[in-house]
Amino acid sequence: MFAALRCLERGIRPIVLERGKDASARRFDLAPILREGRVIEDSNYCFGEGGAGTFSDGKLYTRATKRGPVASIYEILVAHGAPEKILTDAHPHIGSNLLPNVVKAIRHSVLAAGGEVHFQTKVSDFLIEHGKIHGVVCADGRSFEADSVVLATGHSARDIYQLLQRKNILLEKKAFAVGVRIEHPQALIDQVQYHIPRGEERPRLLPAARYRLATKIDDRGVHSFCMCPGGWIVPAATEDDEVVVNGMSLARRDSPFANSGMVVTVEPEDTESFVKEHGVLSGIAFQKNLEQLAKQAGGGGQKAPGQRVVDFLSGKISCSLPAMSYFPGATSAPLHELMPAFMMKRMRTGLRLFGNQIRGYTGQDGLLLGFETRTSSPVRVPRDETTLQHPQVFRLFPCGEGAGYAGGIVSAAMDGLKIADAL
Repeated sequence: MFAALRCLERGIRPIVLERGKDASARRFDLAPILREGRVIEDSNYCFGEGGAGTFSDGKLYTRATKRGPVASIYEILVAHGAPEKILTDAHPHIGSNLLPNVVKAIRHSVLAAGGEVHFQTKVSDFLIEHGKIHGVVCADGRSFEADSVVLATGHSARDIYQLLQRKNILLEKKAFAVGVRIEHPQALIDQVQYHIPRGEERPRLLPAARYRLATKIDDRGVHSFCMCPGGWIVPAATEDDEVVVNGMSLARRDSPFANSGMVVTVEPEDTESFVKEHGVLSGIAFQKNLEQLAKQAGGGGQKAPGQRVVDFLSGKISCSLPAMSYFPGATSAPLHELMPAFMMKRMRTGLRLFGNQIRGYTGQDGLLLGFETRTSSPVRVPRDETTLQHPQVFRLFPCGEGAGYAGGIVSAAMDGLKIADAL
C-alpha cells in the first residue's frame, strides 16, 4: 500500500491486487474462525486488505531505522487517521480497532489519485516471456499486464511460494522462529515492571506494562515476540487443517491479560527432514507440521493445545488451564512432547532464565498455547542489491515481509517506498 502511494507521487499508476476482501467486509469473516472454528481461507486474520497487520495490534515500534525514514511512515499514517501521539510515543501503537480505518483511508487515497485496487483477486500465475515478467493471471481468469510487478505478499501466502517453486524461480531458505503464545494476568506484569505491591492496581496514568525478553541458547535465539500488553490471543490459521495463534490489542490496551510470542530460532539445517519432499520450502513444511499437530491436539475447530508454564517445565500435562483471552478455547495437551526436541529444550532453558527476570513468569498463572509459527517467512525471494529486481526475472520486484525483507508494519512500509523508488 505504501508502494502504491509512492508510485502515485512519482506519476506511476498502480494496480493493487488483494486476494482477500476489503477491511470492512473482512471483519465479518473473523466471526466464523472465532465462534465456529471455521477458517475462510482468503479472508481471515492474515488475508485481506492491509494483510496481517490490519487486525494484528498495530505496533509501530521498529529497530529498522537504517532502512529508511521511519518518521515519514508515521506521518503518512497520521494523515490517514492514526492518532497523532504515534509521532512522539517511544513505543507507538495504533490498535486493532483503529487500524482498519487507517488502511481504508490509504486505499481511498490511492483510488482518488487514479490508482486501482481489486479485492478477491488472487494471483495464480505469472506472465513471463524471455525472462521478463509482464503481468499476472488471477484465479478468476482475469489477467493484468504491467511494466513491472511488485511481489508484496504476506508471509502466509504459501501458494505464491509454491508457484515460484513450480516455475523454477529462485528462492532461498532463511532462518525464522516458531514457538508458542505465553499469557499472564496483566496485573502480574504491572506489579513486576512498575514495582506495585501485590493486590494493588496500576495507577490509571500508567499504560499496561510491557516486557521484552531475549537470550541465546546453544546457538539459537529464544525470545519474546510481538508482546501485547492488555491484549488478546487470536486464531491466525489460513487453512482449516491447522491451528495458529497470534496476539493483538486494542488502542486502549485494557484486556486483563498480557500475551507474547515465545519463540525459538529455526535455522535451515533444522528443517532437513523435510527437504527431500519439499526442497527449498522445507521451512514452510516444518511450520505446517506444527500447525497440524496443534489442530489434532486441540481437539477440533480452532481450539488450541495449552499447558501451564510450570507444567511445561516439569514435563506434565496440566490438570486444568487458567483463564485466558483466547476466545475459541484450549485443550490441555503436552506441548513439551509436540515440539521438536531442539525447540523444547531451548525453550525450557530460556523460560527458566526469564523466570528469574520477571517474578511469577513461570508460575501457575502462566499459560502456553500452541503454536506461534507465522513470525516471519522461512524463505526469501532474492533481489539484486542495486536494482532490487529478482536476479532471474526482469522487472519482478520482491517486496516486504513475505519476500523476506521486512518484519512488521513499519519496516514493510519502508520497503514498499524503497521498491517504488526503484521502479
